[in-house]
Amino acid sequence: MHIALPKLSLVVLIGPSGTGKSTFARRHFLPSEILSSDYCRGLVSDDENCQAATNDAFEILHFVATKRLSRGRLTVIDATNVQRESRAPLVTLARKFHCLPVAIVLNLPESVCHERNQSRSDRAFGPHVVRQQHLQLRRSIRALGKEGFRHIFVLDSLQKIDQATIERVPLWNDRCHDHGPFDFIGDVHGCADELEELLAKLGYKCAPSNSGLGLGDGTGFVHPAGRKAVFVGDLVDRGPRILDTLRIVYNMVQSGSALCVPGNHDEKLVRKLSGRDVKRTHGLANTLAEIEALPDDLRESFCHTLKTFLDKLVSHYVLDDGRIVVAHAGMKAEMQGRGSGAVRSFALYGETTGETDEFGLPVRLNWASEYRGDAMVVYGHTPVFEAEWLNRTINIDTGCVFGGKLTALRYPERELVSVRARQTYCEPSRPLSPRELSAHPLSTQQQQDDMLDLEDVSGKRIVTTQLMQNLTIRAENASAALEVMSRFAANPKWLIYLPPTMSPTETSTMPGLLEHPAEALSYFRNQGIPQVICQEKHMGSRAVVIVCQDEAAARARFGIAEAESGIIYTRTGRRFFTDLNLESQLLERLRGALGAAHFWERFHTTWVCFDCELMPWSAKAQELLRSQYAAVGASGQGAFPPVTQAFEQAAARLQADSRQTLMEVADAMATHRHNLDRFVEAYRNYCWPVQSLEDLKLAPFHLLATEGKVHTEQNHLWHMETLHELCDQAPSLLRKTRYATFDVTDPDSERLATAWWEELTGTGGEGMVVKPVDFVMRGTKGLVQPAVKCRGREYLRIIYGPNYTADANLARLRKRSVGTKRSLALREFALGHEALHRFVRYEPLRRVHEAVFGVLALESEPVDPRL
Repeated sequence: MHIALPKLSLVVLIGPSGTGKSTFARRHFLPSEILSSDYCRGLVSDDENCQAATNDAFEILHFVATKRLSRGRLTVIDATNVQRESRAPLVTLARKFHCLPVAIVLNLPESVCHERNQSRSDRAFGPHVVRQQHLQLRRSIRALGKEGFRHIFVLDSLQKIDQATIERVPLWNDRCHDHGPFDFIGDVHGCADELEELLAKLGYKCAPSNSGLGLGDGTGFVHPAGRKAVFVGDLVDRGPRILDTLRIVYNMVQSGSALCVPGNHDEKLVRKLSGRDVKRTHGLANTLAEIEALPDDLRESFCHTLKTFLDKLVSHYVLDDGRIVVAHAGMKAEMQGRGSGAVRSFALYGETTGETDEFGLPVRLNWASEYRGDAMVVYGHTPVFEAEWLNRTINIDTGCVFGGKLTALRYPERELVSVRARQTYCEPSRPLSPRELSAHPLSTQQQQDDMLDLEDVSGKRIVTTQLMQNLTIRAENASAALEVMSRFAANPKWLIYLPPTMSPTETSTMPGLLEHPAEALSYFRNQGIPQVICQEKHMGSRAVVIVCQDEAAARARFGIAEAESGIIYTRTGRRFFTDLNLESQLLERLRGALGAAHFWERFHTTWVCFDCELMPWSAKAQELLRSQYAAVGASGQGAFPPVTQAFEQAAARLQADSRQTLMEVADAMATHRHNLDRFVEAYRNYCWPVQSLEDLKLAPFHLLATEGKVHTEQNHLWHMETLHELCDQAPSLLRKTRYATFDVTDPDSERLATAWWEELTGTGGEGMVVKPVDFVMRGTKGLVQPAVKCRGREYLRIIYGPNYTADANLARLRKRSVGTKRSLALREFALGHEALHRFVRYEPLRRVHEAVFGVLALESEPVDPRL
């Protein structure tokens, strides 16, 4: 016997003891798919035959089955299941998770079962047990269908059991293999003129079709590039050319150039054509009038073909490996790809509260506002003025029949294409109002994002990224991030990116040095990266700068209700300036430079996000300087003069030998004082008073993102050249980042890189940053560090202390390990990259913040802060 099983189903094996259910299960199913009652008895009692443990065993079995079915995994129940009361909870469980219950009955003669049980030492029960089980099976086998089993397979001989084959068949709604590209088209409602115009606008061409609806016109539409139209239902009622609409869609579906799901209006027409008594309301009269106007010799065959076509439409489709789902009224995540009456009902009608609004229409539950699924969902049903994304769902019914538009969503481009209705064919019960006239000028998604859900960022989380797959955020780190964000962060709607930390080079073994370019260049050479770009490392504070063209752009793209058109924030998400007037002046100066460079037109954007260094360091670290660095310098410089004087006085009193010993100590103290002076000089290089905007310098080094684009696909040379052009427009504020490229496989080029580093650090610079030329690079060992910093000898006094260059101190510091820091840098880089891509794709803010919070959470991991 050939058994065709739905890929997602609850398979219930039924049969008395001794029929070979466990053997059958092991032969045809994975061990993880099989839930055995005997095995569960063993789990709780260490004895698979302990009947006293049956209740506990089945409690475990049902619990595991619940978890598997909730995750959409086929599950096999291996138990006798000969009693109706044993099967009932399993059928209920399948219905709860919208899975098909399947019964496979092994009905062997009682004598065969007795013989098998006698040969097994673990089957110590009398023949009356098997006899009773056979009687119970015979009483209920014919009623399995009435119990709710959708598929029933009876194997009543050893030959049928041995020769049985099982094929796993996808549900009708499973079209994961269909990758498109697609053009999803909203509710047409008989507006054939607009449909033909929209199809032409989408690039579809008229083509003859051999499969007409019996109206003598076999014209269809196909796309020369192989795109496929997907209709979201409600083809009929209200409009002026209903049968023409049906003809177009039918021909496209039959020819393979379209898919279609049913709408509630289509379903109502099917009931009418099937002879059911339905009210001729909500536009059904228009459809019936066109059908009744057909010639008598065509009408009957036409109605039969039409009813068959509409009745066979599948409630929803899961497409492109589960990335996108289409249903007329939407589809909850837990219903996608499943089959039940509840799923079909939701696909056709959605959910309502049972109440009606002031227009007499049902009050619908906004399932999309609670949607948390991975797949995008395209739907219609409820007309809206504009199609908008909400939590990865989009309603593309823009009320064409009511005088609005007929809208299509191009996928995977996520581009909306619309044509205006030629007239208002039907007055809507509820007016279609543009957002500008509503009480909420923000988009639906932005209104939803006003209130963030604690569950979206708290607890242990696993974040999927493009660059590093799954990254784990521990619960304790998430709590630390939440504390920072909730107490100190800027408006969360601005926080679309946090920059990663940066690893230093491996420790150098050169005399007197802790870091040297040779180790940085060697790292990339070992990764198989031949060319690097070295950039001047500014000694400022990391700053993320977002600039919008104006307040309207900030409101439209970021949902900012306040009078703001940009922001500057730190790498921990806090506002950089407490003086908002100073921030506003800087942003306005930068906005002017963007305008002068024709940036908005060049990038077709109304906003931009930069990664920058803002100088001086003291502008943000004033308190740190005062309490830590300046305090050390002042106390040391104050202490050394009396110490020196005391040494001189003591030397005058001592004999030659003792004086020599004292002078050695004095020389060591002189070295300490020299190192302290260099320490003070080092941090003073990065400090100057800030009285106005003219005292600030901003050095942008990454052009991160603009509308529709994350610029990580551009290499660093492009970033430098583009940003240098911008810096030319405001040289008093914007500082160019010096850079040079080097070949790490060429010793002469490596010597030039070292000389350039020595030049930078010899004139008081912090050092340089070494990067692969490409923004994202994979080497021989996987994802490569996006940047490695190589700091100068004098600058490191600020980090490790004035006397870190002493031989004993260097020996100890050379034991540092950068492995943890590098792991952290890669993970934060992947999360920042992911956050930008999610924002540019218009994903919900909670999805963007999942990655942004991840960066901040990782910052609380225990890593040496001096690295």
